[in-house]
Amino acid sequence: MSGRPRVEVTVHPDGSVTAQTHDVLGERCLDYVAVLEDLLAARAVDSAYTADLTRTEVPVRQENRDVDWA
Repeated sequence: MSGRPRVEVTVHPDGSVTAQTHDVLGERCLDYVAVLEDLLAARAVDSAYTADLTRTEVPVRQENRDVDWA
């Protein structure tokens, strides 16, 4: 994962609002729709999945080994 989950909200000159999640993997992005509707007092009229839908979190594996440091 390249970073912390975030939401990018854009308010356009005509008053319309678009939002896109970044680094929210799988269908967890759908949780943000209701939150944004509440915050904006608006209703979502269109949505689409991003490439993050099929991305999975890769656990970081760290191994400690006996190493003699110079």
